[in-house]
Amino acid sequence: MPPVIKIVHVSDTHVVAAPHTLYGLDPRDRLARAVADIALRHDDAALCVVTGDLAHWGERNAYAAFASVWAGCPLPTILMIGNHDDRESFKAVISPAMVDADGFVQGQRVLGDLTCLFLDTASPGSHAGAYCERRRAWLAQALAEAPGDVLIFMHHPPFAVGVPAMDAIALADAEAFASVVVPHRERIRHIFFGHLHRPISGSWRGIPFSCTRGLNHQLSLDGQLRIEGGEDVGDIVGSREPPGYNVALIAEDRIVVHAVAFLDHGSRFSLTAEETAGRSYALGMRVE
Repeated sequence: MPPVIKIVHVSDTHVVAAPHTLYGLDPRDRLARAVADIALRHDDAALCVVTGDLAHWGERNAYAAFASVWAGCPLPTILMIGNHDDRESFKAVISPAMVDADGFVQGQRVLGDLTCLFLDTASPGSHAGAYCERRRAWLAQALAEAPGDVLIFMHHPPFAVGVPAMDAIALADAEAFASVVVPHRERIRHIFFGHLHRPISGSWRGIPFSCTRGLNHQLSLDGQLRIEGGEDVGDIVGSREPPGYNVALIAEDRIVVHAVAFLDHGSRFSLTAEETAGRSYALGMRVE
């Protein structure tokens, strides 16, 4: 494996066709700004992965709008689907789409010594995820045949994260999914997912994971966080917090995931100079 592999992780772009907006925001403009920032700052990345919900309503002209904007991204890209996507519309517009023998939008790519697996967790007619027996068979074979370490990319998290309204629409058959994944956890270095519109990280059954913000709207954490208990899942509360994407730096001995707030245009300043000036003042020294 090269000394460091950089992967850009984007998710939940929720593009709608022009001239429409979504929740008072323009997802096409936000996608364009993200693409421009990635092209400017991370054109050395080996791969960019968009983990689903490319279009908010799953219509073909929204995918065409997405493709038109994404054409400005200079990186090799894997496009995936989520609960807001329509699998057949996606495959009809996005070319070439990554599709397995059963027609699911999933596949794999090798980066150095890493095998990257891209999973289709969409379930038509539901916002919850699903990973059926055919998909699990594909994953089991891919994990068995992967010669070394593995990265997994998916839309839905296969576990609760403490936001009841979102946990209710996580991966529905999580235990069956875990039965395929957990035997290989020593080789699975990271799971990347979207769906939650929050910067979240941690570990699940000994496997590290991270989630990135969405590009249009975010999930508010106004409600109480709880992993277990309670029947009232409440409302899904959105917010207009700044959008973002993640950048993963993958080395032999570590994976570091950075959250990038690409629309943050706050002033920049030298922390070193400010600290030096403050220390000099505290010691009674005059700073010119």
